[in-house]
Amino acid sequence: MQKFDEMYTALPYEFFSEGKQIRDHYKIYDAWLAKQPGDMMAKRREEAEMIFRRVGITFAVYGAKDEDGSGTERLIPFDLIPRIIPAHEWGSMEKGLVQRVTALNRFIHDVYHDQEILKAGLIPREQVINNAQFRPEMMGVDVPNNIYSHISGVDIVRAPDAQGNGEYYVLEDNLRVPSGVSYMLEDRKMMMRLFPDLFNRHRVAPIAHYPDLLLETLRASAPAATSDPTVVVLTPGMYNSAYFEHAFLAQQMGIELVEGQDLFVKDNFCYMRTTRGPKRVDVIYRRVDDDFLDPQVFRPTSTLGCDGLMAAYTAGNVTICNGVGTGVADDKSIYPYVPKMIEFYLGEKPILNNVPTYMCRNKDDLAYTLANLKDLVVKEVHGAGGYGMLVGPASTKAEIDEFRAALLANPSGYIAQPTLSLSSCPTFVESGIAPRHIDLRPYVLSAKTVQTVPGGLTRVALKEGSLVVNSSQGGGTKDTWILEDDAVPATVPVAPAATQTQSQS
Repeated sequence: MQKFDEMYTALPYEFFSEGKQIRDHYKIYDAWLAKQPGDMMAKRREEAEMIFRRVGITFAVYGAKDEDGSGTERLIPFDLIPRIIPAHEWGSMEKGLVQRVTALNRFIHDVYHDQEILKAGLIPREQVINNAQFRPEMMGVDVPNNIYSHISGVDIVRAPDAQGNGEYYVLEDNLRVPSGVSYMLEDRKMMMRLFPDLFNRHRVAPIAHYPDLLLETLRASAPAATSDPTVVVLTPGMYNSAYFEHAFLAQQMGIELVEGQDLFVKDNFCYMRTTRGPKRVDVIYRRVDDDFLDPQVFRPTSTLGCDGLMAAYTAGNVTICNGVGTGVADDKSIYPYVPKMIEFYLGEKPILNNVPTYMCRNKDDLAYTLANLKDLVVKEVHGAGGYGMLVGPASTKAEIDEFRAALLANPSGYIAQPTLSLSSCPTFVESGIAPRHIDLRPYVLSAKTVQTVPGGLTRVALKEGSLVVNSSQGGGTKDTWILEDDAVPATVPVAPAATQTQSQS
């Protein structure tokens, strides 16, 4: 199977080739790395872990316990070797992201209004209307700028094409409550702290302004009659796995972090309780799933939301970001239709391609999937976080047989995809520097305009050979460098081979 590595032109790595195997945009970094003392990377990693732990940059793993039986919070492992993307690649990817998210927002609006794409027969009506994330309460409800997914996280993978060149594919759309942007920002701060000299040698596009763009997006999504909107972040509370991120983003934007009990609705307007009395809320950046937002409409036992919130929302007196019902567009059973959405709503060919996908609800696709389980990746359509999936080549016969039974029992609950040879990137592991598989989650902000920051969260599968990058499954993160131009020095100084200390696994 062909493999594509972000830094090296061939695998396995050859560390003494004096830059001959290094892709152009990594040559400066390679020359710098070759000059470093052998223990430098280990010392820097220890320093990073100490700082992350002191700051409290953690996430919780549901169901996991530490030694005394308590729930556990973990550091997401941080890798010191950046993922570098040249300017021309990012430029194309950015256009594809804007195109894709624009079409997805058009689709969500259409689903809750005229349903033209369903009438055209491009997507089966029952697949949308019977979707667990479809909210009939949103039918006919107008939202500001017709935007439902204000903050989108699109998972991008890279795999070799027929010529062995890397090609970017969209693996998944995250349109409800995409997480991880705080790690993108903190990884960059850490790299700048540990390796300031590297940033003097590269023109790396900045990302520190993301909280400003996010606040700008949220304020631009306020009800039209609001001149100076009040924005809050709604969190399920400190026991949520992403609570650090909720608090971090609220602090970075300079707005209040609230829980459901801090809010109340009166006369179809939403207010938060403050020490100075009630204050009207115009925009809620919610990190709470639909089912828990309003016990009067959704789950009656929820204590995480606010009674009457949906009434205020559907009356147009408060904006919820991301919008209620947005999940109908990021369900994995809808994902195969996104290229058709782009053509239907925008009249354009997709810039970013999907991974080929078999919909097990279709008889022929199911038959193919059952016959090739050992070679495919099979996913639950509502699954997330790396759970509810089968990676055929890495699974036991018992695991494959178990998934076969689940597929036969509920074929419409699954999709299947070929096992892509995801691109790898040099990663500092216990045995030295070795290739590990990665993906990328850029963040797209939509209000009156659609914009991104140049970069995203690169996630890395730290287990050798693993394709699962999710933090809940042991994955780590890397800083993502988007170069501001494609210029490469005519000559790049390379240290003598004797000083190179990298090891290989």
